[in-house]
Amino acid sequence: MTAEFADDEPTADPPAPAEFRRAMGRFASGVTVITGLDEGGPVGFACQSFASVSLEPPLVLFCADHRGRAWPRIRKSGRFCVNVLGEGQTELCRRFGSSTGRKFDGLGWDLSRWGVPALREVLLRVHGEVRDVHAAGDHDVVIGLVRELEPVREQRPMLFYRGRFGVGERPPGEPGAHLWSWGDY
Repeated sequence: MTAEFADDEPTADPPAPAEFRRAMGRFASGVTVITGLDEGGPVGFACQSFASVSLEPPLVLFCADHRGRAWPRIRKSGRFCVNVLGEGQTELCRRFGSSTGRKFDGLGWDLSRWGVPALREVLLRVHGEVRDVHAAGDHDVVIGLVRELEPVREQRPMLFYRGRFGVGERPPGEPGAHLWSWGDY
């Protein structure tokens, strides 16, 4: 079977940012915190755009906002740690998803053998090196070579779905995700 295309391409305006965000919110994703270290100290940001890319060589990808404060510093250092969050780590996610505050103040973390901050009590740590960066709209698509996988704890993962954590009904009194943002700009 061959595809036949009309001579005239369909025309439509692309979706507005709010519409696009709402529609993409129907795809449940895990939640991570990407951390790094440079001469200015530890940095990190909350990230839901994370995936495996290749088994040989072991590659992962994540997306980082151009406007972020942490990503340019991580990119320059060349090393990162993807900290995969568990469902009970909402406060940790909010800390790194916020555009204000010093994210590592009062937080327990360890310096990994790869020279990057490793958050405690997460599900998994993926230590890697930046290999390729591709500009895509207002984000960079980062391809990283995995150097070490470090399972930490068995627990249920944190999921982000339809603008909030988890896939069930929002418990009474739970604040919505609008209280924090993915970017740290």
